[in-house]
Amino acid sequence: MSTCCTPDTFWSDQLAEAKQAVIDLRARIRKTTADGLQSYRLSTGQTDESAMKIHLATLQASLDSALNEVATLEARICGAVTHTIPGW
Repeated sequence: MSTCCTPDTFWSDQLAEAKQAVIDLRARIRKTTADGLQSYRLSTGQTDESAMKIHLATLQASLDSALNEVATLEARICGAVTHTIPGW
């Protein structure tokens, strides 16, 4: 069996991609909120996107989702314990 498809490698790769997405989204948000900037164009070599300040809520929601994905993947890889306290 090839080691390129082991679950450990797969989840580690997914975590690396999710962390890169967080870095990219934070950069986009910083650039979007720069003083006096109303819009900008981001070219990563693979994609060419434009964003405007009105897209900030969408960018923030995407960042929140990416951060949640990182936390979920880290818990999956490293193990996690959840303590639940009844609300009654």
